[in-house]
Amino acid sequence: MDLNQPLAYRVRPKTLEEFVGQEHIVGKDKILYRTIKADRLSSIILWGPPGCGKTSLAKVISETTKYKFTKLNAVTSGVPDIKNAIQEAQNRILNPSGRCILFIDEIHRFNKLQQDALLPFVEDGTIILIGATTENPYFEVNKALISRSMIIKLEPLKKQDIFKILKQALEKEEGLKSFNVKIQDSTLEKIADVSGGDVRTALNGLEVAVLTTQMNERGEICITDEIVKESVANRKAIFDKNGDSHYDNISAFIKSMRGSDPDATIFYLARALNGGEDPMFLARRIVICASEDVGMANPNALILATSAMQAVHMVGMPEARIILAQAATYVATSKKSNATYMGINKALEDVQTKDTGEIPMHIRNAPAEGMQDFGYGQGYKYPHDYPGHYVEQQYLPDKMLGTKYYKIEE
Repeated sequence: MDLNQPLAYRVRPKTLEEFVGQEHIVGKDKILYRTIKADRLSSIILWGPPGCGKTSLAKVISETTKYKFTKLNAVTSGVPDIKNAIQEAQNRILNPSGRCILFIDEIHRFNKLQQDALLPFVEDGTIILIGATTENPYFEVNKALISRSMIIKLEPLKKQDIFKILKQALEKEEGLKSFNVKIQDSTLEKIADVSGGDVRTALNGLEVAVLTTQMNERGEICITDEIVKESVANRKAIFDKNGDSHYDNISAFIKSMRGSDPDATIFYLARALNGGEDPMFLARRIVICASEDVGMANPNALILATSAMQAVHMVGMPEARIILAQAATYVATSKKSNATYMGINKALEDVQTKDTGEIPMHIRNAPAEGMQDFGYGQGYKYPHDYPGHYVEQQYLPDKMLGTKYYKIEE
């Protein structure tokens, strides 16, 4: 083993028995475990956040299978690389089985042409495709490839799984063992916790802590909580402002405001800001929620949200976080009514799909002389001429009489 390689690379499992975590897909009674063991694998797309074991699982498959295994990275590979892999798979001298497993890391970075180049060979069984992606494959991968593959979703690793991997690395990995590392389990748990489900971050943090700590007089490297705090990056939120988690987080943010939960609202706001979300995007979401979900139950919410959006634009980060939090919690704690939202949606549906009739003549405009002779504006009652500034008269077309769009809740 090359000790110059990162620790995360050196400790990758070689067998399913060594693989830690993702029990919902590689547990002994699960279909993926059985197909790998039986070497009966079909094309799969491994979908999950960074550091959850996608590449490690592909590595396990490469060690288990009898087929030729070829790895490409979508960032650096193109159609010629795909064609070379196919030609090698079809070469009966180099590959008697005539099939190969083609692992493509970050497959979502392949464009449509590159993905299309895989299709005929996935279809005829020349290659068994294993694609790994952090993005939602239903958005980023060809529908044709999706239909020919099993989509397997990996979850962020649990804290106890990452702790187990760190413990094994300290006990079994030759490079770490040579340093005579002393670290309390509670400190190791802090590394596991701060990694946010990303085992690569945890292993890199442990390695940095070891390599940057002076050996004591007893020949030991003692890793303390303080060293861990300096060596491991701030806790990572699984958030990509351009990816699937962006939509999940903003959905949770909006639904928390709608559901009148200010604590969850602030949490998802903080998560978005920590992930680099555009503050103006968040401000616009708050304005929309103030109108859609609060509406006429508290019209001041829209005024405050709009003022907050202007303030965010003028002030900028980091102070904009305070303005966003104030506006979001105001919306979250306001009474709710979606009556205007439902009303405009129903009215739009009617005007798009129904014969709604003609505008009554008495409320039409008569800007030119002679139009009144044809009934334009004739019989209109000016509400301010009546007590209470109100008079009953028909406003809806005849065909829409009696229709209710704005329904006030009891």
